Amino acid sequence: MKKEVSENWRKRDRSVFWHPFTQMQDWQNEPFPVIERGEGNYLIDVDGAKYLDGVSSLWCNVFGHQVPEINQAVQDQLKKIAHTTALGLTHPSAIELAEKLLKIAPQSLARVFYSDSGSEAVEIAVKIAFQYWQQKGETAKQKFIKLGEAYHGDTLGSVSIGGIDLFHHHYGALTFKTIKLPPPAVFHGKKNPIEKALHEKEVLDAVVNQLEETLKKHHHEIAALIMEPLMQGAAGMLLHAPGFLKKARELTQKYNVLLVLDEVATGFGRTGKMFACEHEGVQPDILCLAKGITGGYLPLAATLTTEKIYQAFLGKYEELKTFFHGHTYTANPLACAAAIATLDLFEKNKTIEGLQPKIKFIEKRLKDFWKLPCVGDIRQLGLMVGIEIFESVESRRHYSLEQNIGHQIIRRARAKGAILRPLGPVLVLMPPLSLSEPEIDKLLTILYESIQEETKQG
Repeated sequence: MKKEVSENWRKRDRSVFWHPFTQMQDWQNEPFPVIERGEGNYLIDVDGAKYLDGVSSLWCNVFGHQVPEINQAVQDQLKKIAHTTALGLTHPSAIELAEKLLKIAPQSLARVFYSDSGSEAVEIAVKIAFQYWQQKGETAKQKFIKLGEAYHGDTLGSVSIGGIDLFHHHYGALTFKTIKLPPPAVFHGKKNPIEKALHEKEVLDAVVNQLEETLKKHHHEIAALIMEPLMQGAAGMLLHAPGFLKKARELTQKYNVLLVLDEVATGFGRTGKMFACEHEGVQPDILCLAKGITGGYLPLAATLTTEKIYQAFLGKYEELKTFFHGHTYTANPLACAAAIATLDLFEKNKTIEGLQPKIKFIEKRLKDFWKLPCVGDIRQLGLMVGIEIFESVESRRHYSLEQNIGHQIIRRARAKGAILRPLGPVLVLMPPLSLSEPEIDKLLTILYESIQEETKQG
């Protein structure tokens, strides 16, 4: 009877629901789970099957599902008001959340602008950076530097500063032109520590030199450098050479260019610190946040700026310095309440301090994956992990698109009780911060077995 229930939902889904980032022709034959509820770090479908949430419901869940404190905060807010506009009005939850965000954010930041998604947070950052220079009288500063393989969202502004052709090649004619630099990505494979250090230095020197040459030549026309700090998630967990972020900050300051950091994916503990920029002591001019901000409960994003940037938008109404941007649900009270409860839990549970043993445990367990002949690289930063699969590691040959190896592996993992999502040939792990060591062990065991069975290697 239960199987009939899930198949009925699948049939209804296929007849009306167009899913994101999904080839809907394949979807017609996909035995996808129909999730009904969540408990702790598990998702539960309409058949009662339980799955470990190995990707934090797309990198946003922090403390698991059905968290009493967040549930209560949303319920309490709902009894007061579900929504009020932030245009011409304000409300206590938005004010309190802004105060809390600025308390934990890099000290350079002083103002909070809300939106509803990571794409919007970045779009806002682009518009603020552009308008800032116009209002400072440096009207030639209209270009943006981006990194190759960058992903900043799917709205047109964020697509313009993105660099993943697979996602965005259809929309080139709609985007504005940018200056693209290669990502400072390192691929360690099975290199020894000395080889790793030499490789990192080589990558760092090359990209830093290119960045400096670009800034030296074009700084008068560049508004900002925008980047994901330390780890480019959607590119397949591309790990940056240590030191690049710090050098990027030094060079942007030297050449009078804004630094915008997109911490939509890396923020709120994913890298082992509250924000990835803390690893290199970097203070940005603009910081973009979303995903984990509400603990994975409700859509909310924030773009934080320095006081200097904020002040450039002040003036008499007729001067037209206003930042004319906003959305219907900007600073939604329910989402703000969930975010306040989330930040309170970080503090109460000393979440960041408790991550190090889990990170070390993951690092230790990942060493087992080198036994699999198809594993060509393992990239880890905190609880962000990418395992790159090759048909031939020696020749660096991936499986064909027709084989769709990543998807086949995660289907096996799903049958074993874990929800994962690949990025092409890269198998991604980004579990909730609340995952216990036994749950981490279970998740990694499922993934190992699924790779082994699907590739028939090892």
